[in-house]
Amino acid sequence: MGEEIEVRSASPKGRPVFDWGTKLLYALGSGASAIKSRALSTFLLIFYNQALGLPPELVSTAIMIALIFDAIVDPVVGQISDRFRSRWGRRHPFMYLSALPTAGAFFLLWNPPSGLDHSQLFAYVLACLMTMRLFDTFFELPSSALAPELTDDYRERTTLVSLRTGIGVVTGFAMTLAGFQYFLRETADGQGGVAGRDGYLAFSATASLLILTLILVSTAGTHRFIPWLRQEPACKAPLRSQIGEMAATLKNHAFCVAAVAGMLLAVGIGVRQALEIYFYLYFWEFSQAQISLLTLVSVPGTLAGVAIAPALADRFGKKWAMIGLFGAGAAISLIPVFLRLFDVIPGNGHPAVFAMIMVETIVVQVLLIAGNVLNTALIMDIVEDAEVRTGRRSEGLLLAADNFFKKMVSGVGIFVTGLILALVSFPKDAKREGVSEEVLGDLALVYAPAFFLPLALSLIVMAWFRIDRAAHERNLEVLRERGDSERAPL
Repeated sequence: MGEEIEVRSASPKGRPVFDWGTKLLYALGSGASAIKSRALSTFLLIFYNQALGLPPELVSTAIMIALIFDAIVDPVVGQISDRFRSRWGRRHPFMYLSALPTAGAFFLLWNPPSGLDHSQLFAYVLACLMTMRLFDTFFELPSSALAPELTDDYRERTTLVSLRTGIGVVTGFAMTLAGFQYFLRETADGQGGVAGRDGYLAFSATASLLILTLILVSTAGTHRFIPWLRQEPACKAPLRSQIGEMAATLKNHAFCVAAVAGMLLAVGIGVRQALEIYFYLYFWEFSQAQISLLTLVSVPGTLAGVAIAPALADRFGKKWAMIGLFGAGAAISLIPVFLRLFDVIPGNGHPAVFAMIMVETIVVQVLLIAGNVLNTALIMDIVEDAEVRTGRRSEGLLLAADNFFKKMVSGVGIFVTGLILALVSFPKDAKREGVSEEVLGDLALVYAPAFFLPLALSLIVMAWFRIDRAAHERNLEVLRERGDSERAPL
């Protein structure tokens, strides 16, 4: 099968302390991806559909194609970064390289040239999305893959993911809030806003600068750890052997379970995120000031979610806590929609309606964020399980493959969203109070199963995940007995 090779593992002697300051700098990187993700999920569909007039099915098709492209690129980048060798280690060169192209593509996405017809506009948004997602992968995957190297402690990983998730979500929400309240605010006569083109230039320029800064700061924050991170050997395995490596790693039972569950979860979450702004504006007829307030109250919900995740993992285990959190969050989020459909609550404009949605937003945010933290932490625990079975460290490949499946089907979820809007004949240039009750009722009836059923199935699949704290500790003990430098033959 080829010659046996070893990966140099630096001695812990003299290793910098992985203190809270370093953890904070590392976690700041999630803010760059969160700004991008929140902007895309909140504003992109409504911007190209309502402000620029591109049919929703074309917008969602462009988003889906870009996500599938991104998903295909992910495993390639993950494998390359796992096997890359340089004086700056395996991960950092890609992270530094990503900063400027990611920020630049994000800016161009929101500033298309005037006078483009539908086919030209479709090609433009697709090109921008593909470029941005390619270079964002160059940062996000290597950055995420650093976490299992920076700490192998079962609980500390959950804490690190909590910090990274919290900073990411709060940063994303803060930029979204700035969009609603400042850059994309409505005028006194109801003009402009998120459905108008004015304001997106300043919004995209500010967001792009933040993306650039956060990527560079986060990458530099862990630069001093490079000598103590794992290095790839100078001897390179043949391509055929590398493909065999990848296949052996991805056959891991825990990974297969997590991948299938993640795919189903991504479909439901993709539908929810893409339609959220439509429900706020047209189903509930909230003003942008009210939507801004809902965005603002999501922040304490996020902080509460990341705070309780480690404690819930200790009490119930990561898997069962995650299943309970996602299940409860999905069920609670649909309650107001059904109450409206069955005329149980007052009409739109009544203070009780907004108060109910505010409470629902906070509670669901707590549950879903805590669930997401534990889901990510579970994926990280597969790293040692795969190493025990294959003899290879493959953080980048595992995280990339997980992202591959999630992005492939989240693209399907977003594509389905465009089809839903076309199916219910959602009008172009819609006014807040100008969409018929029939269209809104159809929208809600189609949305509920499209969101809930994939998510419920994902949690059923996740029940077969086998790595708990005891299993993780056994894996660490096996690896300690083997010695840091032992590698499986290629």
